[in-house]
Amino acid sequence: MRILIIEDDHKIANAIKKGLEQESYAVDVAYDGEDGFGSAMNIEYDAIVLDRMLPGMDGVDICRALRENSVKSPIIMLTAKDKVSDKVAGLNAGADDYLTKPFSFEELLARVRALMRRPQEITNSKLTVSDLSLDRVKFEVMRGNKNIKLSSKEFALLEYMMRNPNRILTKDNIISHVWDYDADVLHNTVEVYIGYLRNKIDKPFKTLPELIHTVRGFGYKIGIK
Repeated sequence: MRILIIEDDHKIANAIKKGLEQESYAVDVAYDGEDGFGSAMNIEYDAIVLDRMLPGMDGVDICRALRENSVKSPIIMLTAKDKVSDKVAGLNAGADDYLTKPFSFEELLARVRALMRRPQEITNSKLTVSDLSLDRVKFEVMRGNKNIKLSSKEFALLEYMMRNPNRILTKDNIISHVWDYDADVLHNTVEVYIGYLRNKIDKPFKTLPELIHTVRGFGYKIGIK
């Protein structure tokens, strides 16, 4: 899943980026309002962490402009202002949540996860496709009663696919949601990681239906044919 951080304090932005990447998210960072707004308009992010006070374009103005342009990515606004009126202004502009500085990374992570569950109408941390389950909090994947060990990137790829069951995902879709914007990723890399997932999720379970499918000329999907 791909997250955008718009924060002019490089130390805070880079700390959040590092923490989220350790949780297997792909993360992009913009250090001023105009760059952040441009990124949010041109790339479909699964969540946006937005500072209120920014050079170039204020966070409230960014939030309002994104909503006016039908950008639906969940937004959590960060600010040093803790007055109720400030929070109301951010929420009225279209923010989904509000976190006052200083904050713990654990709380930010919990709020980001909660926001990312809303569009998919997920009521808990677990995703399921047939007998395959993925627990985002426990970082655990099971097929039936067998635990499947995945790398962080394999886990991120599988999570993105399981959030979109039976939907054809192109290689470009996958790259934009699973890898960072500045990562030099080729289409062949996607093929390699799809192969890794097949070797762990389908091939060891020969008596069960295959779940990962190639749609020739289009991309990949997960589900039962």
